[in-house]
Amino acid sequence: MSTEGIVQGRVGPRYPHLVVLVGATGDLSRRKLLPGLFHLAGSGFIPGCRIIGVSLDELDAEGFRALARSALNEFSTRPVTEEAWATFAASLDYVPLNAGNSALKEAAERAERTFSGESRRLHYLSVPPSAALSAARMLGEAGLIERSRVVMEKPFGTDLASSVALNASLHEVFSEQQIFRIDHFLGKEPAQNILAFRFGNGLFEPIWNRNFIDHVQIDVPETLGLGTRVGFYETVGAFRDMVVTHLFQILAFMAMEPPTSLEPTPISEEKNKVFRSMLPIAPSNVVRGQYIGYRAEAGVHPESDTETFIALKCFIDNWRWAGVPFYMRTGKRLAEGQRIISIAFREPPKSMFPPGSGVGSQGPDHLTFDLADASKMSLSFYGKRPGPGMRLDKLSLQFAMHDTGYAGQVLEAYERLILDAMRGDRTLFTAAEGIEQLWEKSMPLLDAPPPVRMYTPGTWGPNVIHSLIAPHAWRLPFERAWRDQNPTTG
Repeated sequence: MSTEGIVQGRVGPRYPHLVVLVGATGDLSRRKLLPGLFHLAGSGFIPGCRIIGVSLDELDAEGFRALARSALNEFSTRPVTEEAWATFAASLDYVPLNAGNSALKEAAERAERTFSGESRRLHYLSVPPSAALSAARMLGEAGLIERSRVVMEKPFGTDLASSVALNASLHEVFSEQQIFRIDHFLGKEPAQNILAFRFGNGLFEPIWNRNFIDHVQIDVPETLGLGTRVGFYETVGAFRDMVVTHLFQILAFMAMEPPTSLEPTPISEEKNKVFRSMLPIAPSNVVRGQYIGYRAEAGVHPESDTETFIALKCFIDNWRWAGVPFYMRTGKRLAEGQRIISIAFREPPKSMFPPGSGVGSQGPDHLTFDLADASKMSLSFYGKRPGPGMRLDKLSLQFAMHDTGYAGQVLEAYERLILDAMRGDRTLFTAAEGIEQLWEKSMPLLDAPPPVRMYTPGTWGPNVIHSLIAPHAWRLPFERAWRDQNPTTG
């Protein structure tokens, strides 16, 4: 299927779109998808949009509109005017699952008759992994495959065999070019800024390799627990939930070779080369943890071995990165909620500074990307403290999106990815080949996982993580705060 919307200067798709939102009454739909579609349609990014909600709930169109309005009132980050709401509400329809495929087909035909000229379809499967295949088959039986693309939520299998089987079954309904496996981390502005930073600046690309970079950290601790996701989490754990589908994707952006162009196919090719070059994940390079109290939560087996925390060391065995360790950490109920990539540069081979000067006391220079929505970067370095003598302190240069005046133009991650899927732009999505490569490299860990180690909620995980990263140290918690967004003067 062609990427007919990817042309110079075009932000949105060329054609009007029918959106079939499967799982329309669920949490993701209420928090992100409905507010995102409201913004995209109301701001003119989509030249025409009709939305059909599909779920198990017995609602009619008016009931779905009431649900959508409630979701906007609670979760929209932008004002909802009555005029904009009336326009959006008129675009909404609803088909309960038990109404059958014919009812969905009729609703789709009715919606598409409102478009003048050509249109396209975007199916969003906001459903548990166990329901994804049945939802895809439902769309096929309703005759909604032509002119369509389908967006799928993680996880994409739970190991190599299940991933291969899932892809094979999906390909019976949709071609690979129609399938968009979504990772909302890559839809965030800071993640895309990695590509701009690397390939747009002659200052950094020449040193983006093993000769100048000592190690890399990708650290995504979370303070939240599991809430209503306990049942799902028991079947996957932190590695399957976060590392394969999120952290490894960020790693690919960080480590890939320069693509021939910033187009979907060349970027996907370079990401897949990174995955092929990864060494298998050795269980001895992994720390699995579980927060104290997890086994007492409703729906958790009293002897559960599911990890709520994972830290690991991996290597990319190619010319650029041979010997450079990549450290990853993520987990629930940790001390802070952060999302960073921290790149540690090699220290000078010899110090000419006198003892007590401070050189080396605060570790190597770091380039840090904050992957939170605020979009911040920091470069730390040693500089001389004013006054007599040669005393050095760790200093930093910092950038934040609010410094530019463009902060109000940032699309939220799901908004950006929905637009990209409508345009056929696969740059920020995961292909079947890539996900299968990652599961293959993960099988040594999945076949022989180390035992889980308990940790106290509100900490940074099991203490043994410091041995994993030695002789280096984890960057979180930071030794200095980010600059205040609105610094006071006086």
